[in-house]
Amino acid sequence: MDSRVSELFGGCCRPAGGGASAALRGRGGAAPGGGGGSKTKKKNGRSRGGKANNPPYLPPEAEDGNIEYKLKLVNPSQYRFEHLVTQMKWRLQEGRGEAVYQIGVEDNGLLVGLSEEEMRASLKTLRRMAEKVGADITVLREREVDYDSDVPRKITEVLVRKVPDNQQFLDLRVAVLGNVDSGKSTLLGVLTQGELDNGRGRARLNLFRHLHEIQSGRTSSISFEILGFNSKGEVVNYSDSRTAEEICESSSKMITFIDLAGHHKYLKTTIFGLTSYCPDFAMLVVSANTGIAGTTREHLGLAMALKVPFFIVISKVDLCSKATVERTVKQLERILKQPGCNKLPLLVNSDDDAVTAAQQFAQSPNITPIFTLSSVSGENLDLLKVFLNILPPLTNSKEQEELMQQHTEFQVDEIYTVPEVGTVVGGTLSSGICREGENLVVGPTDDGKFLRLKVCSIQRNRSACRVLRAGQAATLALGPFDRSLLRKGMVMVSPEMNPTICSVFEAEIVLLFHATTFRKGFQVTVHVGNVRQTAIVEKIHGKDKLRTGEKAVVCFRFIKHPEYLKIGAKLLFREGVTKGIGHVTNLQAITTKENSLEESLGPGQLSF
Repeated sequence: MDSRVSELFGGCCRPAGGGASAALRGRGGAAPGGGGGSKTKKKNGRSRGGKANNPPYLPPEAEDGNIEYKLKLVNPSQYRFEHLVTQMKWRLQEGRGEAVYQIGVEDNGLLVGLSEEEMRASLKTLRRMAEKVGADITVLREREVDYDSDVPRKITEVLVRKVPDNQQFLDLRVAVLGNVDSGKSTLLGVLTQGELDNGRGRARLNLFRHLHEIQSGRTSSISFEILGFNSKGEVVNYSDSRTAEEICESSSKMITFIDLAGHHKYLKTTIFGLTSYCPDFAMLVVSANTGIAGTTREHLGLAMALKVPFFIVISKVDLCSKATVERTVKQLERILKQPGCNKLPLLVNSDDDAVTAAQQFAQSPNITPIFTLSSVSGENLDLLKVFLNILPPLTNSKEQEELMQQHTEFQVDEIYTVPEVGTVVGGTLSSGICREGENLVVGPTDDGKFLRLKVCSIQRNRSACRVLRAGQAATLALGPFDRSLLRKGMVMVSPEMNPTICSVFEAEIVLLFHATTFRKGFQVTVHVGNVRQTAIVEKIHGKDKLRTGEKAVVCFRFIKHPEYLKIGAKLLFREGVTKGIGHVTNLQAITTKENSLEESLGPGQLSF
């Protein structure tokens, strides 16, 4: 990526030719689950019917991951059946509750196919296996392959999803980006409420948090909406007058949409949402009638700078002609294929495309699915739902377990006072496990101290939860704890962690855009995770000044109070049109004397 991302923030796009989406779909069986094009195959090295096409292959089956190839599952013995069930448990564990079975495919990826009778028997066995582990199966798609036989032979792709247990549904966070008036909030309203928009913004009213947002129709704050899928892949939302708690109870998979602001004057809120809420994916919404306008290019650059995988939704296709939609698609393809992005667009026109896009998207960082839809007519809305239903998590169970074994670390993103509950903080648990009644410390304060506190209760997706695991977002009730001692950007950690804090740190940066020269003494707003504070450039190592596109190691100093940072954390800074990205390379840690302020503020308040 390096300095070329600067083109997305301030440069002009250079056109690139070719139809990447068509090329991608044309590759026969290029991805797990892709299946793909060719229906002809060779046998013993000889082509049949005078056709010289190679046999269609998928990549060889991987030992890790949640994708399993099975040639056939016809009447297995009891011993074999138990082995298959154990194998399914492993695949479900790897996919955190989801697995994809390709029936009629050999372990080396050769697409063989099964007759109708064999496929029926195999699916019956697969259903028995799923029942044994408490899961449901859904046929994603079927395709025919020619196998030198008069009997048609099929490959079937099946999604296996485990019924949720103790609130252990799969939760994916999707940040919603795009220019003002592109239809972001309306799209979320239609997805989560189950009713189409009337063309005048009725669907978005339930998402707004402030009166001025309703009056202007523009989002200025960060709001969250949930879309559930049950174990059979059916949508669970508010359309049946459900509460959030009922949606959580009925869902095996939950998509949490983070609705961000599109207007340029709320850019700092959008950046905070991207950096602090740790989204798994980003959805960039582009209006078909205006194309790439306003902050669209900037939001695209932010997603790339923070390495958040993104897909694109072209909305409002009911307002314009087919030619206008095609022009917007071509405009996006040109930007995606330029050197700054280096992406491969995949235009989704069918259910088959949506399944392929979901699996390719999670496995390859270069794939960018593009959807064209309308929130008023409902055109292609189901394709987006199919995509979201199948979209797998980015981390497997092993990585999740490793995170959970680390010390507890909760990022404080929001602070509330709730009547009869007390102080409540919202945020994300970045590592470890947090339980009700657990004692933690929160900080750093303005003088670098950490305060003792107790977690009284936990709520996740608006329903009670006893245990919070790494990667999950929640709100924690802290009881009578003084709200004035808290601020956004703090962390709550285990007392034994002994966290390091700093006011001065070094980062290796790339200056994406600056009008003149970037020098010592320049002030910028620094975003690192949930930390957002003004910092002064203390020193540029090896150089006197920086210009757009140049790299350097820069020493920053926070002007107000110390912060909790980690080496390697992604960094983004801005000031007006000036923007840059990088990562933290060194910290000048502040050492504090334990309990030095406990006497002045009373025992039980401070621990570091």
